[in-house]
Amino acid sequence: MIVLSATDICKSYGTDVILENISFHVNGGDRIGIVGANGAGKTTLLDILSGRSRADSGNYFISGDLSVGYLKQNDSFEEDRTLMEEVHEIYGGYERQEQELASLSGAIADLAAAGKTDTDEYQGLMRRYGDLQDRFDRDGGYSWKSEMRGILHSMAFGENYYDKPIRSLSGGERTRLALACLLMRKPDLLMLDEPTNHLDIGMLKWLEQFLRNYRGTVIMVSHDRYFLDQLCTGIFEVEHHHLKTYRGNYTEFARQKQEQREADLRAYNKQQTEIQRQEEMIRRFKQHGTEHLAKRAASREKRLAQMERVDRPEAEVGSMKIHFHQNFQSGKDVLFAEGIGEQFRTEDGVRRLFENVDFDIKQGDRICIVGPNGIGKTTLLRIMIGELAPTEGYLKVGHNVEFGYYDQRQQQLDPSKTVLEEVHDSFRLYKDGEVRGILGRFLFRGDQVFTQVGALSGGEKARLALLKLMLSGTNVLVLDEPTNHLDIDSKEIFEDALLEYPGTVIAVSHDRYFLNRIATKIFELGPEGITRFEGGYDYYEEKRQEIGSGKQYIGEIESAVGAAERQREQAAGGRETADPENGSGSVLSAEEERQRKKQQQAEERRVQRAREKLEAEIEKLEAEIEKLQEKMCDPAISSNSKKLRELDEQVQADQAALDEAYDAWSEL
Repeated sequence: MIVLSATDICKSYGTDVILENISFHVNGGDRIGIVGANGAGKTTLLDILSGRSRADSGNYFISGDLSVGYLKQNDSFEEDRTLMEEVHEIYGGYERQEQELASLSGAIADLAAAGKTDTDEYQGLMRRYGDLQDRFDRDGGYSWKSEMRGILHSMAFGENYYDKPIRSLSGGERTRLALACLLMRKPDLLMLDEPTNHLDIGMLKWLEQFLRNYRGTVIMVSHDRYFLDQLCTGIFEVEHHHLKTYRGNYTEFARQKQEQREADLRAYNKQQTEIQRQEEMIRRFKQHGTEHLAKRAASREKRLAQMERVDRPEAEVGSMKIHFHQNFQSGKDVLFAEGIGEQFRTEDGVRRLFENVDFDIKQGDRICIVGPNGIGKTTLLRIMIGELAPTEGYLKVGHNVEFGYYDQRQQQLDPSKTVLEEVHDSFRLYKDGEVRGILGRFLFRGDQVFTQVGALSGGEKARLALLKLMLSGTNVLVLDEPTNHLDIDSKEIFEDALLEYPGTVIAVSHDRYFLNRIATKIFELGPEGITRFEGGYDYYEEKRQEIGSGKQYIGEIESAVGAAERQREQAAGGRETADPENGSGSVLSAEEERQRKKQQQAEERRVQRAREKLEAEIEKLEAEIEKLQEKMCDPAISSNSKKLRELDEQVQADQAALDEAYDAWSEL
């Protein structure tokens, strides 16, 4: 069933055409990804569909019985509210229903205590209570609190955030809260503008799973190719002011687009060849000057004029031209660290980011660092390049190492300078004409070179920072979230340049497509150090699942611990382990043994802490249930139907929590 359709939508700002004759339809349950270059009009289209902007012409239709939720790039929170006040507004209906149920329960208990259970009033209240309870249950009233906490937790909002005012949250936290609130509302049609911004890999995976199981329809603007691959049933591309639709995920879209472009180009070239042949024959017929040939020339001219011309395929949108080089090569050893740790003081005392960080980076490595938000990945990069001194540990920089640093916040750019000045002042050996030529390769053309840096968009600042990095000629590129703000075409050009770069690359990234293409090793940073994985993201994820919650620790705690001990013995003895790539046996190296042992020990500590916490919770709940049941046996309470009902509800709630705790304990 079609839930949304658009016909001939047009939008301009002054003389700048943004969208022209946009037409499409979306079926219920579709998950549509909208892609295109920065500035192509993707957000403008969402604004029109959500009613926040008006089209100049054309119309669109959204099924009248659908609720619509829109995640904008800028939120509209009330600054003085706390996080929990903002969230509670969403669930106010459940709280009102709970109050009504409690009121009805009290009235029923009063009538029962007065011996009026056979009255019409009592029977009416019971029916009303039953109907309300059924609706409350059907709408998820008994699970809203756990759902709310689950969504907040998945967006990295623990209980310590609940009473924080909105104005104290960072930009990334506000974006995550806006997404969390939208998901809690469960609209029938979700419109999401760059929903993956500010999410770490764990959050991205949770959001993918949530949207994959979402019963409604999803339309999202995104540059995250991995995210689009995992979720989308269709892709809408906005290019040259028009929109084309494709079925399938991002990979299918890229294949179909390339095939269609090649077919269109072949058809155009074939027709142009035929036109040239006909024009040449007409010219020759006319040259001879005979009446017969003149008639034949006129006949061919008429057929040529009536030919339906194939339009020349539009040129692809302008893209960066980037090539990284190194002025000289570094030594074989680039960076070596042992026991690196970092901590800082807060109002509540000392907070430790990480400790026991060890690594040995060689010339030509392409290292990608991953980990949850707030773990200290950017801090670690700044330690590597010497901007920060570690709290503890030893760091050695190799011979002839020259760092080039890409800062995701672009703080190395001067907002008061023009684009031309920013580049020329850093690289004075280039003449103005040469600098303008280089800027043109990064899509800064004409008067754009005189734009102040502070007035540039996020994508334009990213391109400018990459340009300066390209000109630096350094032999170690240290990149902090380099694909943020880049559109898909720019990302792929940037990745191609990194693959050709002969130097060393160290990058922090949440872009899983980037991780798959670029990384030769992945470093997962945690509070207790780095866990190293060979290969790209897919291999990392496969191995992480094996090491983590799955295979070693499923089942009873005793068998899990026993399995871990057996694996430690195998690692310590250097016994053969199956190679996941080819199935053959290979003796573990000393480094692999050390990494595996470290991973297993960290996982054991995590499981132990989780188990102890659950066991304490189980003990507390069992004691509470026993105490409540003893109260219910008290003759003074057992004759009070209202009090008895309240105690019974408390017992049921505690029992449900106890069952959940036992389930979690058994999984560990």
